[in-house]
Amino acid sequence: MTIVERKSFPREKTCGDGLTPRAVKQLDDMGLTEQLSRFHRYEGLRATAHGKALELQWPTHPIYPRYGYVVRRRELDMLVARNAQDAGAKLLEEHEAVAPIMEKGCLRGAMVVNKRDNSTVAINADYVIIADGANSRFGRSMGTARERSWPYGTAIRTYWQSPRHQEPWIESALDVEDRDGNSMPGYGWIFPVGDGTINIGVGLLSTFKNFKEVNTSQILDSYAHMVADRWEIDPSKPECKATSGKVPMGGSVGPKLGPTHIVVGDAAGSVNPFNGEGIDYAYETARFAAEVMHDALAAGDAMALKQYEQMIEKEYGQYFRVARLFARIIGKPALMRELSRVGIHSRTLMEWVLRIMANLLRPDEIGPAEAAYKAAATIVRAFPNA
Repeated sequence: MTIVERKSFPREKTCGDGLTPRAVKQLDDMGLTEQLSRFHRYEGLRATAHGKALELQWPTHPIYPRYGYVVRRRELDMLVARNAQDAGAKLLEEHEAVAPIMEKGCLRGAMVVNKRDNSTVAINADYVIIADGANSRFGRSMGTARERSWPYGTAIRTYWQSPRHQEPWIESALDVEDRDGNSMPGYGWIFPVGDGTINIGVGLLSTFKNFKEVNTSQILDSYAHMVADRWEIDPSKPECKATSGKVPMGGSVGPKLGPTHIVVGDAAGSVNPFNGEGIDYAYETARFAAEVMHDALAAGDAMALKQYEQMIEKEYGQYFRVARLFARIIGKPALMRELSRVGIHSRTLMEWVLRIMANLLRPDEIGPAEAAYKAAATIVRAFPNA
């Protein structure tokens, strides 16, 4: 197996850096449990809104652990890449797949540019996994496109020095305000990194009115000032320049499958619209792809790849439909304010919200997901112009 990586490790990537229990499970399955243990472990989520806070531990689950980690992506991605190398993969850093190699309508590899010397080489393959991120130029060259009627997000983040860098909770703010106390669209996060810094960022969904006119840098600056005293940061002195990125969500990019290729992760829009979480879905969809490609190679039959679509639908179909609908609610600030005002006063309710938003419902709790879908649909219909 050959992995083509456009940059060299370690490299930066815009991300909240938070690994939820679902992501931890995938990394454990990769054999990285011991290496993960050197990073900052946290126990759950602190939700804040309207001057109140609730600390919510990750729920018990038969498969997933009750903890997560915060790992900067420059370290996490290098860890996973080196693990793949140790397992026998050939890793080509500073190489970019620039054009597909087609044979009788099937993708059979890529023309790859070595960015160090600008040389080009053809890499042929029986099967190809497209995992080139949210922008996915290679995916687009194979005909992928985002369903434009579905929500997408944008996020911006940077790091600040803070004495509270080892907090046992990641934090999510449901009521971001400007310096004058006016409500602003989006939600904020604070992830303690455990290395002297905290990752602070804000996310915004396209379902917000005037989404394209919002200045995310200003929202991040306002949020940093909003939390400065509590987290003991100097909001005017971030550790580095903020970076941002566009995030396709809810399985919004397709087609995810061709005769000899599969699209995974951000390139397939595999991001949770509830919370912008994408790392675990990238790992999970990649695992599905690896399983069906193994079957295809073992059987000598590319039809085995068809299982991928079935696996995706079974694992995420209903959940992403609920999440995409809820994104419409999040995009109505007046309605979101009232929902968060009610929720922050009810630990039981917020524990259910955490379960659903983090996709950590147990098999015996699937009923509430159906109920959440119906409730979200009812709210959207009741407040069409909120």
